[in-house]
Amino acid sequence: MYHACDLHVCLSGDHAGGPPSFHLSGIVTEPPGPAEPEHSYHVSISFDRCKITSVSCACDNRDIFYCAHVVALSLHRIRHARQVELRLPISETLSQMNRDQLQKFVQYLISAHHTEVLPTAQRLADEILLLGSEINRVHGAPDPTAGAGIEDANCWHLDEEQIQEQVKQLLSNGGYYGASQQLQSMFNKVREMLRMRDSNGARMLILMTEQFLQDPRLALWRQQGAGMTDKCRQLWDELGALWVCVVLSPHCKLEERALWLQLLKKWNKLDVCPLEEGNYSCDSAGTGAALPSNPNRNTAGVRQTVFSRAIKAAELRWGDGHLQKILSSDCYGLSLKSGNDKLAFDPQGHPLWLGDAFPMACARVDALRSHGYPREALRLAVAVVNAMRLQRRHQLESYKQQKKELLHKGTTSITNLEGWVGHPLDPIGCLCRTFLEACRTEDEGLPLFADSAAEPKKALYQHVPVPSSPGESYFTLALEVALLGLGQQRSMPEGLYAQDKVVRSEEHLIGVLEEVELDERLVPVLRKQAALLLDGGPFSGFGEVVFRESVPMHTFARYLFTALLPYDPELAYRLALRAMRLPVLETVVPTSDLLYQNPLDSMMANRFPRWFTLGHLETRQCELASAMLTAAKGDPSWLRMVLASIQQNIHSPALLFKLAQDACKTATPANSPPDTTLLNISLELGLQVMRITLNTMTWRRREMVRWLVSCATEIGVQALMNIMQNWYTLFTPIEATTIVAVTGTTHATLLRLSLGAGQRDELCSCARTLALQCAMKDPQNCALPALTLCEKNHAAFEAAYQIVLDSAASAGMGHSHLFTVARYMEHRGLPLRAYKLATLAFSHLSIAFNQDTHPALNDVLWACSLSQSLGKNELAAIVPLVIKSVQCAPMLSDILHRWSLPPPGLAPLGGGRRGAGGGGGKLFAVDKAPLCQLLEAAMAAYVSTTHLRLTHISPRHYGEFIEFLGKARETFLLAHDGHLRFGQFLDNLKQTYKGKKKLMLLVRERFG
Repeated sequence: MYHACDLHVCLSGDHAGGPPSFHLSGIVTEPPGPAEPEHSYHVSISFDRCKITSVSCACDNRDIFYCAHVVALSLHRIRHARQVELRLPISETLSQMNRDQLQKFVQYLISAHHTEVLPTAQRLADEILLLGSEINRVHGAPDPTAGAGIEDANCWHLDEEQIQEQVKQLLSNGGYYGASQQLQSMFNKVREMLRMRDSNGARMLILMTEQFLQDPRLALWRQQGAGMTDKCRQLWDELGALWVCVVLSPHCKLEERALWLQLLKKWNKLDVCPLEEGNYSCDSAGTGAALPSNPNRNTAGVRQTVFSRAIKAAELRWGDGHLQKILSSDCYGLSLKSGNDKLAFDPQGHPLWLGDAFPMACARVDALRSHGYPREALRLAVAVVNAMRLQRRHQLESYKQQKKELLHKGTTSITNLEGWVGHPLDPIGCLCRTFLEACRTEDEGLPLFADSAAEPKKALYQHVPVPSSPGESYFTLALEVALLGLGQQRSMPEGLYAQDKVVRSEEHLIGVLEEVELDERLVPVLRKQAALLLDGGPFSGFGEVVFRESVPMHTFARYLFTALLPYDPELAYRLALRAMRLPVLETVVPTSDLLYQNPLDSMMANRFPRWFTLGHLETRQCELASAMLTAAKGDPSWLRMVLASIQQNIHSPALLFKLAQDACKTATPANSPPDTTLLNISLELGLQVMRITLNTMTWRRREMVRWLVSCATEIGVQALMNIMQNWYTLFTPIEATTIVAVTGTTHATLLRLSLGAGQRDELCSCARTLALQCAMKDPQNCALPALTLCEKNHAAFEAAYQIVLDSAASAGMGHSHLFTVARYMEHRGLPLRAYKLATLAFSHLSIAFNQDTHPALNDVLWACSLSQSLGKNELAAIVPLVIKSVQCAPMLSDILHRWSLPPPGLAPLGGGRRGAGGGGGKLFAVDKAPLCQLLEAAMAAYVSTTHLRLTHISPRHYGEFIEFLGKARETFLLAHDGHLRFGQFLDNLKQTYKGKKKLMLLVRERFG
């Protein structure tokens, strides 16, 4: 709260007879706060012909808007005008003073403000006393309280320096969300000025544009060939659109328009001026090999900057007689029956505006609305819509004549070079906003440029009749325009930003439509426009034949499907099913290539570098399919049609899997019986995912397989048996054995299925058959799971065991897998089979001299313990295998030491368990058969390994080598002549490697 006091106001009459000018000054006192003292500020305001032309305040607040103290002083003058004393200009007062009074006045003024004005007073005094000075050659003196002349230009005060500084600072913080919001608020302020017909709107936009072009990031982005950030691109888009609006001003002077055009052309030539699409990088580079170029795109290479459309718009004028009549009256054209200008009216006599291309015509509407001509904007918007309707009527007639040929050809081309949704001038959005603003309820009030930080309120609309069209309202026109624009068949633009803008613009328009509550007047419009979209041919995105690179209709179709379903289900499904296609994927890539893509990503994203938003579009396609599946629950005929469409049009396994999961969840509500048809569709989608991803392993495959088994279980035992019987087209062998067969026969699954004994046996038999087939196909990974599954069936178990033996003989299984199966057999109480498999494993094993930590070490030691527990014959048979497979001396020594001790905790053979009886636990002498061969092999391994290590030994390894010789001596001493043989071995080392004096000294110190 501020109050103004000690006000001093000066009044002057213009000497040329013009309106009066004022200078208002005063002191504004700011009351004290909880922790702040009272502050007073000197404020000065100049007026000229009802405008504030300049302000001055002693506070430190710097902003593009007036500070609170200036506002307080102005309001005080408005509300308490009689309390403010009016005075003549100071020059008139001075002329009434004599010499003594003038001297006293000057001296008192200097004394009151000597620190501020004394230097200036001294300088002026020196110039006046100097004869011939410039100040003496000028007649009279300036008077700031007298105001400007009638011929002088006058405009509202605008702190240009502050605007430039603030824009520069905000651009330097461009990476922050708040900076973009504040710059957008400044753009909104420009629009507000334009609406109030304030000439400062264009001035402020010029200042902002110059600062935007001085942004140092522009040169950097251009140098690097990189695209600017999305936030920055959006700001540049708004800047370009604002300039179109400014140059299309209906009331600007010719010289103003000429100045703006000159500035725009100058800016347009700058190297750093951003392009309308593509930023500075070649976003579509490299796409020629992936897709043929779009023949409908402009390939002339014309440089189209963000100002190009404004330059073209500056050439437009408002003087056309037909246009002026449209703007001036709601009744123009209604009584027209004939005449030479019939082309300017539709058959009903409504005026049409065909003087501009559709986007530019909508830009005229936006300019009228933005410059404070709302009624004129509505009249022109209606004329533009009437022209759209007539054009579409002609298109439909043309299509009906060519329909047979187009359908036979199976392809078409884009008829609109520029799509209306995502267009830089936003023509559809402009028309919708114009019509909807006219329909807002009065109590709502419409902020044309709402503060984006404020909480959005749901808009409330009412039907306002169109004066020239009985039965129509601006509300129905807004819906019709939005539907027509969103359903237009249009080519996907080039460049990441342009494509993203198409997506955002479409979703924004649909968001506006979703806020509209359909009533009895809107539903017929919706149904009629939807039917026209289906029959629109190449002009509609829902036509029977669409261009390969046309923008998909998935998001729009989902809105239409949801909106139409309560009123016309058949039309809703026909539209949604027609929109499911994604031609850019269908017509280029052979199906076989799908197997070589990453199934979790968008399947074709890396094949179509030009379609940067393909992943997003495929997600929207999936959402449309999910909406149809959910809505069709309980209707088998529609469900089957939706399934066929999904299988034909959706190629991403991740999205297909999501659809299958959603369908299964919808089909099995918690407190209701399941929908069998939808559940079977869910299973079919899951089977399709399995087939697509069979040869492309992903981290989600296990999740997918488990879900598929769960879904089949929900359907019944026959579905579960079917996927088991056809496993080879759906799963890998290891998936089939470890997940499908195991999960399908768990106790929980059997309880869930509530099977009788016969069905249970049949299911388990099917799982065993699957396991044996997988074991034969991939014995290395599936043999053990197969054995586990077949444990309770002797014949199947024997068959699985035989598969293991055959695979071992044919090198189909490695030593690690054979050892694993052998341990399983030992655990099952089948030691002889375990021993057999262990011996087979040794035939595939090779451990080199330096592999002390070989992963098979524990398996080898286990096999040796097993053979020792079985008896001398088994031990004797395995010793040669160990000698052949293991060349590592420490490992041979360890085995030898273990065999010289009784085997720990091994049970007898009788009754399936082994103990101390039956030959188990007998000690064997290492210097006698069968261990003497192993002892000789161990000593020979130590000798050969020693020579190999000494070949390239370094001093830092001397200590490790001495420890190695210590272990060798322990092994040598196991032989009856081991001491002698070790001594000979050392003597040979000392003689052979006598050059390694330090090492040999260490040998003598340790071993003598």
